[in-house]
Amino acid sequence: MSEASGSTEGAGAPATAYRRYVALGDSQTEGVGDGDDRRGLRGWADRLAELVARSSPELRYANLAVRGRLAGQVRAEQLGPALALEPDLATVVAGVNDLLRPRFDADETAGHLEAMFVALTGQGARVATLTFPDLTRMIPAARPVAPRIAAMNERIREAGRRHGVTVVETGHHPVVTDPRLWSRDRLHAGPLGHARIAAAVAEALRLPGSDDSWARPLPPRGVRPATGLLAVGVEVAWAGTFLGPWLGRRLRGRSSGDGRTAKRPELSPVTPV
Repeated sequence: MSEASGSTEGAGAPATAYRRYVALGDSQTEGVGDGDDRRGLRGWADRLAELVARSSPELRYANLAVRGRLAGQVRAEQLGPALALEPDLATVVAGVNDLLRPRFDADETAGHLEAMFVALTGQGARVATLTFPDLTRMIPAARPVAPRIAAMNERIREAGRRHGVTVVETGHHPVVTDPRLWSRDRLHAGPLGHARIAAAVAEALRLPGSDDSWARPLPPRGVRPATGLLAVGVEVAWAGTFLGPWLGRRLRGRSSGDGRTAKRPELSPVTPV
């Protein structure tokens, strides 16, 4: 969920034809929350590729993202293969897994992102990235990480300005907190959320046919949000279903991405939608 707002150099660049789009990142870019491992994941990057292909029918697309990866792991594992594919369009989105770790270092995490910006733009790619939404709006227990999110977002903006990266802002529209845009774990966008992220990036890239309709509120819901003891019960159920397993993996030094590889490691044609 994002507000399209490019960097100083990237935002005003006109739309162009793209031939090779490569996506780097973690679970959000992989598409977690939009489909499943049995039927396959779609996600905002896949959806963006389909939008790009409308005006760039020769587009080929690769998605190197793997869930659970820290920013340093994305840089170490995905940047080299991405550069080898010689993209003229790339998206780099990582850092959420870092800011949820106890020993979070905003400068170190942003440094990994900036290194990827430098390498990809230096090779001639148009690069786009996202800032992070305020997780505390969806997860009240996440209030301690709010300053970390703010710190990361500011560093992403600064790095974007330095290197002409299109930065797609998040969190400036009420629709961002609508539960209908999020999956049940509240950490990953659902199908509608992934579609809106793709549309936001498309607008920031000034793709033909893109507009700001992704930022408009959804129709009013017929069911009121839970309050009182019922709301407490909802939070307890969420913690048992999602937070507990996540903490368990952290304590065991495990990751949801252990043993996984990129779902689309090579460039291949895209069917426009």
